[in-house]
Amino acid sequence: MLRTSLAAFTERLAATIGDRGELPPLNVSRIRIEILAGLTVALALVPEAVAFAFVAGVPPLAGLYAAFIVGLITAVLGGRRGMISGATGALAVVMVHLVAEHGIEYLFATVVLMGIIQITAGVLRLGKFIRMVPHPVMLGFVNGLAIVIFLAQMEQFKTVNEAGEHVWMTGWPLVLTLGLVGLTMGLIWVVPKITKAIPAPLVAIGVVAALVIGLGLPVPRVGDLASIEGGLPAFHIPMVPLNLETFEIILPYAFILAAIGLIESLLTLNLVGEITGRRGGASQECVAQGLANLVTGFFGGMGGCAMIGQSMINVKSGGRLRLAGIAAALFLLAFILVGSSAIEQIPLAALVGVMFMVVIGTFAWQSLRILTRIPKSDAFVILLVTVVTVYSDLAIAVIVGVIVSALVYAWNAASRIHARESIGDAGEHIYRLEGPLFFGSTASFQELFDVENDRDRVVIDFADSRVVDQSALQAIEDLAVKYDQAGKQVELRHLSRECHKLLSRAGQLMVDSDDDPAYEIAVDYKVRLGRMGGAH
Repeated sequence: MLRTSLAAFTERLAATIGDRGELPPLNVSRIRIEILAGLTVALALVPEAVAFAFVAGVPPLAGLYAAFIVGLITAVLGGRRGMISGATGALAVVMVHLVAEHGIEYLFATVVLMGIIQITAGVLRLGKFIRMVPHPVMLGFVNGLAIVIFLAQMEQFKTVNEAGEHVWMTGWPLVLTLGLVGLTMGLIWVVPKITKAIPAPLVAIGVVAALVIGLGLPVPRVGDLASIEGGLPAFHIPMVPLNLETFEIILPYAFILAAIGLIESLLTLNLVGEITGRRGGASQECVAQGLANLVTGFFGGMGGCAMIGQSMINVKSGGRLRLAGIAAALFLLAFILVGSSAIEQIPLAALVGVMFMVVIGTFAWQSLRILTRIPKSDAFVILLVTVVTVYSDLAIAVIVGVIVSALVYAWNAASRIHARESIGDAGEHIYRLEGPLFFGSTASFQELFDVENDRDRVVIDFADSRVVDQSALQAIEDLAVKYDQAGKQVELRHLSRECHKLLSRAGQLMVDSDDDPAYEIAVDYKVRLGRMGGAH
């Protein structure tokens, strides 16, 4: 009976925290791996959350509370097990202007509205549009983000001089810090070859911290950034006027933050999915991110989204279930409540070494090898997205990459339309079109025909072509009018039923056939019919 009850409990717990069948079974060994992975992530989260809070111009606890709340809710409800969320630099750089101009209370109100927008995006299933991001954009995204993570660690190689200015380390402090960073990276590389019982980053942090504390080495520590001691986050309604003016102030920031947060989260979701072999969950992740930010705004947090660096630490440490993300959030809360004095003694060099290994593991090194072997347009997109991610922000980089990729595709598709010409049994001139007919190929389509010198009877066969949009329909209409004005007979064959409905003057020239295609046209039928009815 006890065994049966224990098995039933384990099964229910696995259904909640893990995923039966497709993921590792929940047993003592797996729980140990997940908890240790969560501890490793939590240690790496502390300096990141504090640093991003400084960037946004808010107290360190606002970043730590965001890391705890956003991390916990998305770990439980998110669309991808293994992902880690928290306060991020991509959001912080947008928040700094709002906080500087209007104060932190407006930031809390903005984070609440940001959450509502993200929930709405999830309910409307807008997350599926992440599928439109091409692979070259993904490569540029991970490369750019790896560089951003690397550059962010450079701040840890600065110190404060007597004038209170941040200057680069020199001399013995620099040598000592670099040595500890190198030791951390070496341990992360060596430990997995010896044992996988404990995540290598956790071993490295522990060994380096013990060495620094034991020998009293004079290197920067977590406590030098700020104190992380605090209490439980308290419920707090943002103290802002509830009027239209406030809404006008926070709405633009909320939309920008929501877009950046969702783009970074969904791209991280795809990246983690490739590593863990999981798919789907985009809309669920949107809802989870939105709910997390909605709650965070009411508990004094600065908001957040998925963190690719910490997600990579978790996955590389063996985290595969929701338990790792939950453990990371709870460890972080424990650090704030009772463990601040111990965590503040951890040398920053150890955490920098961990993040450097994340950079090495995140950067798509194979993209450098294939740059000369892939189409030049794809290579350009990879480099473009990488550069824009580093010098601007992630959302703009992805949008630019998608637009450039779409334009390249449209240009290539436009060049593929052509016609095979022949003379029929009755002496008619037959054009058998091949390739898509859409806004980008309409000019080439018109150039295929010689209306003045053509025979008196012309047949245009669309069996191997496809009419895509309203521009294509208009091009067919215009061509039919030209032949009509030239006093020549033209027939249109193998157009879809939708084309039959949407074409006005050219409609009478079409020949019905049982093998007409059945695709749809990307226009509003009723609007199109109304306009044509008025025009003709």
